[in-house]
Amino acid sequence: MTKQLIQKAPFRADHVGSFLRPARLKEARAQFENNEITADQLKQIEDEEITKLVAKQKEAGLQSVTDGEFRRKWWHFDFLSGLDGVEFYETDKGLSFKGVQTRAHGIKVTGKIGFSTHYMIDHFKFLQSVAGDAVAKFTIPSPNMLYFRASIEEGVYTNDEELFNDLIVAYQGFIQALYDEGCRYLQIDDTSWATSFSEEGIAGLKEKGLNVEEALKLSARTINESIAKKPDDMLVTMHICRGNFRSTYITSGSYELVSETIFGGLDVDGLFLEFDDERSGDFEPLRHISRRPDLYIVLGLITSKRGLLENADEVKARIEEATKYAPLEQLCLSPQCGFSSTEEGNILTEEEQWEKIRHVVRIAEDAWK
Repeated sequence: MTKQLIQKAPFRADHVGSFLRPARLKEARAQFENNEITADQLKQIEDEEITKLVAKQKEAGLQSVTDGEFRRKWWHFDFLSGLDGVEFYETDKGLSFKGVQTRAHGIKVTGKIGFSTHYMIDHFKFLQSVAGDAVAKFTIPSPNMLYFRASIEEGVYTNDEELFNDLIVAYQGFIQALYDEGCRYLQIDDTSWATSFSEEGIAGLKEKGLNVEEALKLSARTINESIAKKPDDMLVTMHICRGNFRSTYITSGSYELVSETIFGGLDVDGLFLEFDDERSGDFEPLRHISRRPDLYIVLGLITSKRGLLENADEVKARIEEATKYAPLEQLCLSPQCGFSSTEEGNILTEEEQWEKIRHVVRIAEDAWK
């Protein structure tokens, strides 16, 4: 990333992307599912609410805007099921978070994975049309999420290599199509790295026949090859998440085990990392950024899981602490995750959400003045 690009994104005050769904949108989606309104009527309400959301993001001081993922139920399943050969379906049970379980939804691979078209291209086109002078940022799940979350019907693929080859080509196709529509800021969201943070996650890898080293190589290869053909003026960041559902999480642990790979082995332009509490460990893993002087780290020091504001001086002190391992000019600030990774949303109010965003902007203006 050149110095010129950092003036565009990631910004000193940035955000992960999803926002709490307003009551009107929740009501409309329920009406649609009950066949009380048409798909066109739902889309009209989504368009109107996204337009309002973009204005609020700009009013709060953000320079990049998203559609808040307002058209999605899930941050990942909705996108992945839009690829050729992938279907959304009802499962026997939901995903398990600390003390809570999600709805019983999932995705399955029923045919060869590919990209011919994707309905979310239109989602970006609308966002771009209302972004104005802000940068329209689009968020998609990592290709790794299909491997770690999808069931594969027997006989579709004879081995993982075939699956990954098709998955990478599909992502390359989508990214190029998104670029052709004007996208210059893409964020890839990925929880697969967090499987290497804890004993629970490592046990899950073993069930797939992988050890930590193999999993890291696989995840890095998939990301790098998926973005390998992106045009030079398209900036790609990645958010490494530890789970975010109804203000709960899946895993804890330091970045240490994955630090050499994510800071030295990924071809992304920036990393959004969760550092909002003790579950994330300390900043020492950032020392590996010395291998990538062009990599930007967006410190997720403001939590999206609860409404209480962090002490601004303490946040600035933590930014200063991070500079022991990474130069200030390579650091930025954001909430640790989105506010609504699924349509249920985290447990805080919309006003608390916006005060969090304004808090990020105010602190960043002071820390990088």
